[in-house]
Parts: sequence; structure tokens; C-alpha cells
Amino acid sequence: MASHLRVSRLRTLFTAIASTALLVVLTTAQTALGDSATPSLAKESALAATAGCGNTPTLRSGMQSITTSGKNRSYILRIPDNYNNSTQYRLIFGFHWNGGTANDVDSGGTSGYPWSYYGLRALSNNTAIFVAPQGINNGWANSGGEDVTFVDDMIRRIEADLCVDTSQRFALGFSYGGGMSYALACARATVFRAVAVYAGGQLSGCSGGTEPVAYIGLHGLRDPVLNISAGRSLRDRFVRNNGCTPQNPPEPAQGSLTHIVTYYSGCRAGYPVAWAAFDAGHTPGPVDGRPGDFEPGENSWTRPVVWEFFTQLGGGNPDPPANALKGVGSGRCLDVAGVSQANGAQVQLWDCNGQANQQWTSTDSGELRVYGGKCLDVNGAGTADGTSVIIWDCNGQNNQKWRLNADGTITAVGANKCLDVSGSGTANGTKVQIWTCHGGTNQKWTRA
Repeated sequence: MASHLRVSRLRTLFTAIASTALLVVLTTAQTALGDSATPSLAKESALAATAGCGNTPTLRSGMQSITTSGKNRSYILRIPDNYNNSTQYRLIFGFHWNGGTANDVDSGGTSGYPWSYYGLRALSNNTAIFVAPQGINNGWANSGGEDVTFVDDMIRRIEADLCVDTSQRFALGFSYGGGMSYALACARATVFRAVAVYAGGQLSGCSGGTEPVAYIGLHGLRDPVLNISAGRSLRDRFVRNNGCTPQNPPEPAQGSLTHIVTYYSGCRAGYPVAWAAFDAGHTPGPVDGRPGDFEPGENSWTRPVVWEFFTQLGGGNPDPPANALKGVGSGRCLDVAGVSQANGAQVQLWDCNGQANQQWTSTDSGELRVYGGKCLDVNGAGTADGTSVIIWDCNGQNNQKWRLNADGTITAVGANKCLDVSGSGTANGTKVQIWTCHGGTNQKWTRA
């Protein structure tokens, strides 16, 4: 790990990270980060014992090689001592930083086993399978999505041979490795249960990025390589996706040499977001009361914080909450277009997917809230048939009050008209509006 290498090597490393970060950001703007021809795991996340359960494994701990996207890639695998082929294990990927190696992650650097996989291997007490992939040119540019595909292919191979709990896959990484973990949160939210991003930035792309995943970000106030604002930006995507109540979480004062961990409130059940800000620089292993960035990682508070965040997420993926509103005539859900949180964003029909932009909470004051602080709103307080329905900051006015009726209709209180699907349409993207109530199925809704 970075906090266990020689200081001179780390200074060179951090300079390289900064240069690569700029290069990758520029390159990402020009390169589509779609997946390669290898089939994606994104739609293969149904819970079941993996094919390796009950079988005598052929894989062994140590360096492995695999062909993926036409290239020979390598990774280090660590199977628990006394592995039992009838036990479903967590599967945890640890990604190295720019200029680092899979061996740095696996070995724990000069601290050894206590800091292996950012300290989680020792804490796991043989309850997890660990994987340390090797990046191309010691980085995670993810050109054309090849690094995401690499992860897909490793998962397939490992789960065909070993017994894995498919609801307990995790990824974590520092700096460039944090960027790679973030890319997986974006592209493989249905594959990974949670990610931890240490001092990361959007360096490996974000294909997709609209679905919820449990997320913890850790970042230093004085990070000279990737400013803490980059970490906040990554975090805020999943604050939105997970339906958490937006806030500015407290952060320690510079010079305090302390840290503050905040769990967001209001998040969709099973999809927490946590933010750990600390008074230090670019490091995955800060130690309270110590001014340097190169303290032994086994002394860092990040180890138990990340392990607790992962292990609180017990087996099984969370059930989608019954906060969606499904159109009776269409079978599709009331949806904020483009997962937008902007005032004036259009409300439409879309395939039900359980995302935060389809989670509508009824309040005692008659509001239908989404994202915590936005309300279903009749545009301009209009009363005419065909007036569009949008979202807007909740303000208590009558054009944001709704009455849910026993027959499945929803009445706009201010206009005394019904929430209506335009033209009785059923296609994705069909506009939602208000219209004179007539009892048709395009004006009836159920909780889904």
C-alpha cells in the first residue's frame, strides 16, 4: 500500500498519479467506455449458489492468468484457509494505485499481512475470497471498458470453481484503484453489493451510473493529488442514486488530525452511503493524531470503518421498496426523466427499475416526494388539461398536493384533476400530465 512504501518512492508515485489523472480525464472525454464483446455480468446477478459450490476446487491461492479482451492479464487470488466448498464466501476485489501492483495490494507492503487488501484480509478471519487484479501499465484506464470486462471474466472463472455468495461481492481501491472501484459502481451496480473509494476520482470512466449501490468514500482534506472535491462529486452521484437526503456532511478542521464518518439519512433500504473525511493528504491509511501520509496502515481507522460498512450488508440483495407508482394501463412506473434532480425535470413513464428517481414517498401534508427534497408538481400551478407534471423543490403550495384515492386515481388538489398518462400511452418516455378525471386505466396507479 501507499502508506507502506518508502517516502521517496511515494513522492514519485504521487507525481505519476497526478500526471496520469489529467491524462485519463482528457482521454476519457474522447473514448467511449462501453463493454467489449465479452458478455456482461450486469444482468446475471440473480442470487444462487455459484457453480463452484460443492465442487473440489482447481484454483489455488497465488498468481493467476486469464485471457480477456484479447489480452493476457493477471491477478492474485487468496482463498481462505480451511476453505469449505459448501460455504458461500464474500468475494472482495482490491485495486492498486497508479504505479502500484497487484502484489502491493496482496502483500500489504512493508506492513505485511495486517495491511493486505487495505487491511481487510486480516479482519475477514477467513470469511472472504480476495482478488488483486493487475492493471495495464500499472493503471486502470479502462479503455473501451476493458478493465470492467476483465473483472467480469475473473468473476466468471472464480465463481465457476469456488463457492461465492453472489450478494456479497465488494470492490475497493486507492487513488487510480478508487477510480476503478467507482467505475464498477457505475457499470456493475447489480453485480457488486458495495464499493469503497479511497481518495479517488473519475479516472476509469462511469458507464451507466444511474443505479443504486452501497457506497463509502474516504478522502483527505489536504489531498494534493486528487482534491477532496473530486471525492465529494463521486459520492454525490450515489447520494442521488440511493435516494439519500442531500446534505453537506461535517468534515474535520484542518490541523485537527482527526476524521469524521457520516452515514447519510433517508437512503433506500439496503443502500447506505457513508462519507469519511480526514485531515491528511493522499493516502488510504491515515492515522489520527499523526501528521504524515505514510503511517503504517494497520494503525489506521480506515480498516475497521470499511470492514464494518461491508459486513453490515448481510446476505441477500435488498428488496425494492414499495414506493414506486406503477401505471395500471401501461405496467410502467412514474419516473423522473434522466434521473434528473433539476427543478422542472419532466415526469414520465419508464420500465420499473427500483432506482431513486422512481421512489415516491407520501407525506402527511399530501406531497409525493422524490430524492427527499423534491416534490411532484403541476407545472406553473396550471389547471388546464394537458398541463405537464414535473419535479420542483418542495414548497407547500397546492400544486404540490396530491390525494391518493381508493379507486387508484391520484388527484392534483390545486387543479382538481387527475394524474394522467398522455394519450393513454404505454411506451417508455410517455409524458405524464393532469387531465379531467374519467376513470380510465391511464389515470390509475398502484404501489409496486
